[in-house]
Amino acid sequence: SLLVVHFWAPWAPQCAQMNDVMAELAKEHPQVSFVKLEAEAVPEVSEKYEINSVPTFLFFKNSQKIDRLDGAHAPELTKKVQRHASSGSFSPSGGEHPKEDLSLRLKKLIHAAPCMLFMKGTPQEPRCGFSKQMVEILNKHNIQFSSFDIFSDEEVRQGLKTYSNWPTYPQLYVSGELIGGLDIIKELEASKELDTICPKAPKLEERRVECGRQRLSMEVVKLSLVIFFSFNILRFPATQCRSPSSWPWPRLCGGTDGPVSQARSGGLKDGIKLRGEH
Repeated sequence: SLLVVHFWAPWAPQCAQMNDVMAELAKEHPQVSFVKLEAEAVPEVSEKYEINSVPTFLFFKNSQKIDRLDGAHAPELTKKVQRHASSGSFSPSGGEHPKEDLSLRLKKLIHAAPCMLFMKGTPQEPRCGFSKQMVEILNKHNIQFSSFDIFSDEEVRQGLKTYSNWPTYPQLYVSGELIGGLDIIKELEASKELDTICPKAPKLEERRVECGRQRLSMEVVKLSLVIFFSFNILRFPATQCRSPSSWPWPRLCGGTDGPVSQARSGGLKDGIKLRGEH
């Protein structure tokens, strides 16, 4: 059977949106297993599968990874689930579902994500130079976007031109409103307006810096033969405010630099003991 694993993070709103998409897909495909993994809670697994941003989806069959999807691309996730769920099996019903009204379909598509790109091909494999340039610009500015391959649906390809009164592709939409094609996006980039219009994609790498500091603090304490307890601040957001202490996380007799220097001089264990006596 097909297994879909969503690597997510609680601080990323795009992940919450894709969780809703997964919930709907689970209703439509009861034979498919959907699993959520908090990427930062399983760093070894995230590193093994090269999870560099969230959301990321991995597809498994017979314990083998067969596909991958990076980013909040709701239409692409739906297509991949449908394709892999039906491969090697027959649909339980022989007839097709009645076609939805085109205008309603287009409206749903342009609202499928906060930032939607209608392009030729996919972000991983663009099928025209203009679409490739558009993807490069969005990625360069770390913009979170979903995409729809217009070659996958001729009705959408032709209908969207009339619906939005825009005759060419690619087309970029934010919050359901047409921003424009490649030329418009280049103008917005040049005027530095692009970053204020489009939503940013949170990068897991940016948060791994703090994870590295935490790992360093723990190793220092272990090497000093100190018994310690830890508290995961990500589990309880209310504890993440820095008051009454102004130190950043992690905290152990201050931040990271203090314990490291104390450990080098051999005084960390005595320093912790003295603090405990007070």
